[in-house]
Amino acid sequence: MSPTPPRLLVSLATYNERDNLPPLIADIHAHAPHADILVIDDNSPDGTGRLADELAAADSRIKVMHRPGKLGLGTATLAAMRFAMENGYDLLQNLDADFSHPPRYLPGLLAGMASHDVMIGSRYVAGGGTEGWPLVRKLISKSVNALVRFLFRMPVKDASGAFRCYRVENLKQAKLEETISRGYSFQQEVLFRVYRTGARLGELPIIFENRRHGSSKVNTKEAVRSMATILYLGVRNFLGIRV
Repeated sequence: MSPTPPRLLVSLATYNERDNLPPLIADIHAHAPHADILVIDDNSPDGTGRLADELAAADSRIKVMHRPGKLGLGTATLAAMRFAMENGYDLLQNLDADFSHPPRYLPGLLAGMASHDVMIGSRYVAGGGTEGWPLVRKLISKSVNALVRFLFRMPVKDASGAFRCYRVENLKQAKLEETISRGYSFQQEVLFRVYRTGARLGELPIIFENRRHGSSKVNTKEAVRSMATILYLGVRNFLGIRV
């Protein structure tokens, strides 16, 4: 008999992703048929939440969490982490709901969990990359990641991407209630908090693709605020001050 696969939860934070949601869920289940999928919808005006309920009614592997408004990706990811911890899952796989994180990489990420506690879909290891990014965006992203490696002393090339699989046991030890980031800096902070539990970090090369439908949620004001948060946490860590 083949061993029972770990209980896997895939989290999708959605805001106006109605056109992407059905094909994305189908693609996830094509590559990870045993996965439960948690859709966390922030009261999308386009009816994404209602559609998620309809999909869940037809497939017991789909769960839906409704939130009252646009509360941000960081809080949605924390909600998914709490759900995974409270409901006995072994692994939590996070990916964006706009197809920028192609589900075809899921088997590789999940295979990597046999010897790691976090697997990152990485744009910056050999074989990885981005599709359609202007040079300035690539330079900013790589510079931020270099700064994070220096300040946080984490042995990864891509600390800012959301395409990750976490071992839930490490999430339980990471003191996530102390997380202060809610915007883009959340990815770096939560990875650092999990790394401090002794987690083994691994990276799988991916090509980050442009979204298929809808508009980007990138916000310049939030980017500046998140950079300030990274510097605050990183400098404190570098100086040996508990964060």
